[in-house]
Amino acid sequence: MGIENAPVNHHDYYHAHVYFEQETLAFATKLCEQAGERFGLSIGRVHQKNVGPHPKWSCQISFSSSEFDLFIPWLEKERHGLTVLVHALTGNNLKDHTDYAYWLGKPAELNLSIFKN
Repeated sequence: MGIENAPVNHHDYYHAHVYFEQETLAFATKLCEQAGERFGLSIGRVHQKNVGPHPKWSCQISFSSSEFDLFIPWLEKERHGLTVLVHALTGNNLKDHTDYAYWLGKPAELNLSIFKN
C-alpha cells in the first residue's frame, strides 16, 4: 500500500472507523455500505456526532483477520481522502486505540481519557 504506519494483520478482530463531516456524509455512508455489501462486513450506525473516543462523525466497520488482506487495500483505495482509524479488538480499549491503532489518511487525536478509569 505504501502508506506510513500501514495497518498490520496481527490480531483476530478489528474495527475501521471512517471519519467524515457534513460535506462528506453521503460519500462516507456509501463507502461503508459498499464495504458491507462487497465484503459481507458488519456496518455500524453512521454517527452524525462524536461518539466514544472519536473526534469526528464516524461509522464503524467490523471485520476479522480473514477479511483484512482484501478489505484494507480496498478501503485505502476507495476512501478518497477520508481519514480511517483501523484498530485491533483485544479487549484492552486503551491499547487497541493506541498501540494497535493504524491510520489511513491523516491521523486524528482521539479522546483517550474515556479509557483511563
